[in-house]
Amino acid sequence: MTIASGKKIWTDEEFMALPGSERYELVNGELLDMGNSGMEHGEIGSFLGGSLSLYVRSRKLGVVCDSSTAFTMKSGNKRSPAISFVVRERLQGRKRLPKGFFEGSPDLAVEILSPNNTVEEIHTKIVEYFENQTRLVWVIHPDEKYVLVYHSPEPDRLLRLDDQLEGETVIPGFSLPVRELFTEWEF
Repeated sequence: MTIASGKKIWTDEEFMALPGSERYELVNGELLDMGNSGMEHGEIGSFLGGSLSLYVRSRKLGVVCDSSTAFTMKSGNKRSPAISFVVRERLQGRKRLPKGFFEGSPDLAVEILSPNNTVEEIHTKIVEYFENQTRLVWVIHPDEKYVLVYHSPEPDRLLRLDDQLEGETVIPGFSLPVRELFTEWEF
């Protein structure tokens, strides 16, 4: 089915049936190929996602998901942060997580910048996250080795290598040295 402008209206089933080797977001009726992110992006995402997941699971605080997880926004857009966290209270009454998409945005959305990201693209995603009740966003910049912390569409703090990345009230007690995200390797 298409709308008047010629943009397709995607069902959840159609969106989930897209080829598994690609990452997609659905924005304003258009399918966006998010492409591959590269090894550095993947390692930062795996390390931070794993650290968050171990912390969250051991305390039964909620669920941490990777970049293959899409969230359905009020607009119908499907957004996939690099890492996401949904607090336990929003999952109560469920025995299993949805096989499809979560309605609404995550409580924490993490974006890891890739060379092909634009400032406008990232800002638009952040605005949409907060319009859908996200409470905390971390934007990680691997090349410049910093993290921007957001509580609204405007950044609140710039964290550098000697700072701590904190879960604040969203993931109480979680803390990680920013330096650990940007490990220099010696193999």
